[in-house]
Amino acid sequence: MTIEIGRFAGEWAELLELLDMAFSAPWTDEQYESERRVWERERSVVASEDGQLVGHTGTFSHLMTVPGGQLPVAGVTMVGVRATHRRRGILRDLMRRQLTDIHEAGREPLAALTASEPVIYPRFGYGLASDHQEIVVPKASRTLRPVAGIDDVRIRYVDVREHLARCAELRNRLALERPGVCRHDERWQEYAISATVTSNIGSASKLRCVVAERDGELTGFAYYRTKRAEKAYVDVQRVHAEDIASHAALWRYLLEPDLLSETRCEMLPSDDPLLDLLLDPRAPGPITRDGLWIRPVDVRRALAERTYARDLDVVLEVVDDFLPWNAGRWHLTGGPDGASCEPVARDADLTLDVRDLGAVYLGRPSLARLGRAGLVTEHTPGALAATAEAFSTSRLPFLDTGF
Repeated sequence: MTIEIGRFAGEWAELLELLDMAFSAPWTDEQYESERRVWERERSVVASEDGQLVGHTGTFSHLMTVPGGQLPVAGVTMVGVRATHRRRGILRDLMRRQLTDIHEAGREPLAALTASEPVIYPRFGYGLASDHQEIVVPKASRTLRPVAGIDDVRIRYVDVREHLARCAELRNRLALERPGVCRHDERWQEYAISATVTSNIGSASKLRCVVAERDGELTGFAYYRTKRAEKAYVDVQRVHAEDIASHAALWRYLLEPDLLSETRCEMLPSDDPLLDLLLDPRAPGPITRDGLWIRPVDVRRALAERTYARDLDVVLEVVDDFLPWNAGRWHLTGGPDGASCEPVARDADLTLDVRDLGAVYLGRPSLARLGRAGLVTEHTPGALAATAEAFSTSRLPFLDTGF
């Protein structure tokens, strides 16, 4: 039978049956309903054989912080192929059709995803652009170093839904300060407080919220659940604060639970101040996890629509075997106030694969580090160090809401 690739015109229930088979996951009706509410039907691409869905990939319309501002980004999601149809090139065809559609629409110069199996996506041009820490802090190791002003911060338990808009406004404002964070519109505000396929709600309480306030003004908030599994613990979903005193006050509350043995957080920024504030640096036992994968869909626009830490003038030769319009030499000039990027015929200063360009796009890892690994070829002495410095950011990229 011939496999047909095209836009999905069916109903959620039909797609749900495919996803349930592809992921073999025991998700609840509540979790699936959360996904349905953010699903964009018109951006679903499917593979069909004899009228049956055998593969799918979807796209979310995100606005993501990049160095210097926010940029429309295509969030790739719900990627799956039936086990009966694997190793037939279906995923490759779905990825190519999706990325081609994104390019032809002309709105989003980048695609981004989180990977269930990270070895899959580099062959389609995705590079690992962010990571995060998974931590477990025993109650006995909760002591923080002194933080000025922490006792001036009031921590108050509030109703999650009643304070949703207030907390979301603070989060969106703080999102402008860190690459990789996507803006939450009303759909995603609701998603952030719902049980989703990215959340583990087994043996868990309802979602709880505490806010940090100073003189009646909101300065931070935290979402968390309490769980009883092999150990009873606090499961921290997110912490956002506009100053270090509020950040420390929220974490002090989360680290001091009654009747619970430890505090866990599965997605902590790799440069989060908590890692430096804990008196015992071994206490959290951090495990690094991969986060956001970035794929330039339009290299010219992607490079031109971010800013750089220092002035640069460099010709990058980009290798892209999957999307041929990206392959070639690009003259990138710019600095802290903006940039331009145009195709050129002159000799390249650096050569790199598009996946490695995606990996460094948000400021992590260092381009120089990739050069030491032999993944970037320097043709002009000094070009690698200068370009690496220009691509760097003061804060590490972080994805706080999985999709």
